[in-house]
Amino acid sequence: MSSPDSPKTEGQALSRHRSPGGDTRECAALDAALAERNSAARIRSAQHRVNPPSSALRGRVVVAAVAVGAFAAAAAGQTLQAGQSSSDEITPLADSKNASAQLGGGIGGSSSAAAPEVLTVAKMSTAPVEAQKIASTNQIVQARAAAAAAAKAEAERPKFALPAEGRFTSGFGARWGGSHLGIDIANSIGTPIYAAADGVVIEAGPASGFGLWVRIQHDDGTITVYGHMQDYSVREGEWVKAGEQIARIGNRGQSTGPHLHFEVWDEGTRKINPRTWLLDHGIGI
Repeated sequence: MSSPDSPKTEGQALSRHRSPGGDTRECAALDAALAERNSAARIRSAQHRVNPPSSALRGRVVVAAVAVGAFAAAAAGQTLQAGQSSSDEITPLADSKNASAQLGGGIGGSSSAAAPEVLTVAKMSTAPVEAQKIASTNQIVQARAAAAAAAKAEAERPKFALPAEGRFTSGFGARWGGSHLGIDIANSIGTPIYAAADGVVIEAGPASGFGLWVRIQHDDGTITVYGHMQDYSVREGEWVKAGEQIARIGNRGQSTGPHLHFEVWDEGTRKINPRTWLLDHGIGI
């Protein structure tokens, strides 16, 4: 509802008057004055309005706000860096110089500013550790396989052997009016002589009547004797296996030709027939 004092109401009230006879007629002068007054009122009302800022002005305001934010971030990064030692590996995201450069490059500035450095983080891999585990496992498997093969070979290895290859020329017992306490195997000088069983060399060197000899004591206490040899290749205290070469056939001592004189001493003292002992252990001669 219009106020009684508004220009519109006032103009309507004053633009017309009644004549003495009751007739209503127009007053041209009064209407013109009221129209001019209303136009002046509209002009004053329009002058109180403020035009909105231009797009260019709004852009400058936004740029200023971004710059303020960048400098605040740079200040925070410098504060974190100052609180740590010189060897600290933490690097601020930006400093004041780089912030300005990046801001300028991103908002119409120079595009020659250095781009931010991208740090590459090495991906931790468990491949080397797994490879080491696999290699270690393979080594263990191979070691076990080698040990098993060695144990098998040891189990299958002959535990007794013929002391020398050659011709059986003399047996155990009476001979030429005396006693022959061993057997003779004839062959050429230098023919290999082997240990008849596993044992420890208890003597190797010169011996009366034998020229040179080697004596080996075995696990059950039995001693085997090898005489008339050309030379020997073992030493006292050495462990030898059955079939391992210990000397070579010769013609030293009281000998009628190149041969091996082989004896067996049961329990280290009683001399027994070597041929029977060999046959008892699967060796024929």
